[in-house]
Amino acid sequence: MFSIIQAAGWPIWPLVACSILALALVIERFSSLKRPKIAPVKLLDEAITVSRSAVPSPDVVTKLEQNSLLGEVLASGFRAINVNPHISEDDLRSTLEGAGRQAAHELERYLAALATIASAAPLLGLLGTVIGMIEIFGSQAGAAGNSVGGNPAQLAQGISMALYNTAFGLMIAIPSLIFWRYFRARVDSYLLTMELAAERFVRHLNTLRK
Repeated sequence: MFSIIQAAGWPIWPLVACSILALALVIERFSSLKRPKIAPVKLLDEAITVSRSAVPSPDVVTKLEQNSLLGEVLASGFRAINVNPHISEDDLRSTLEGAGRQAAHELERYLAALATIASAAPLLGLLGTVIGMIEIFGSQAGAAGNSVGGNPAQLAQGISMALYNTAFGLMIAIPSLIFWRYFRARVDSYLLTMELAAERFVRHLNTLRK
C-alpha cells in the first residue's frame, strides 16, 4: 500500500485524508442513526399511556427527553403544557415543530461533509491525473532536447501518478456517495416517522389539556 502511495506522489495525500475522514463519518453515522437512539418503536404509545389522565411528573418528562430524539420532541409538548396549561393548539404545534427541526438538524449532522467528500474526491483525483500528465510531458520535453533519449523512469512515474490518483479518487467517491444516499434515505424515513408521531401526539395533548 505504501508503495502505491509513493508511486502516486504527493497529490494522493489529500485523498488519503479524505478516505480517513469519510470512514470516520460513516462509522459515526452508523452508530448515531440506530433506531433506539432516534425513534424507538413503542415510545409514542408509552408516552400516551403514562399521560392518559394528566401530564406526567417532571422526572418522567426528563427521562422521556433523554430517551431519544423522538423523546425530546414529545417531551417538549409536555413541558409546554406544564408552563402554560391553556396554551393554544397552534402554539403547541409550533413548539413540537421547533423541537422537530432541532431533531432534524441532529439527524443530518455530517451528511453534508460526506456529500462534499463524494463530490471532491474525483476532482482531487483529476488534479493528481493532471499533475501526472505534466510529469509525462516534462519527461518528453526533456527527451526532445536529449540526443541520448528520454527518461523512462520519469515517464513511468508520471503515468503511475495519473492512474493511481484517478483510481483512488473514484475508490473514495463511489462508496462515499453510496453511504450518503443510504444515510439520506434513512434520515428521511426517521423524519417521516417523527412527523407522524408528533401529529398524533398533538391530538392527544389537545384532548389531555381539555
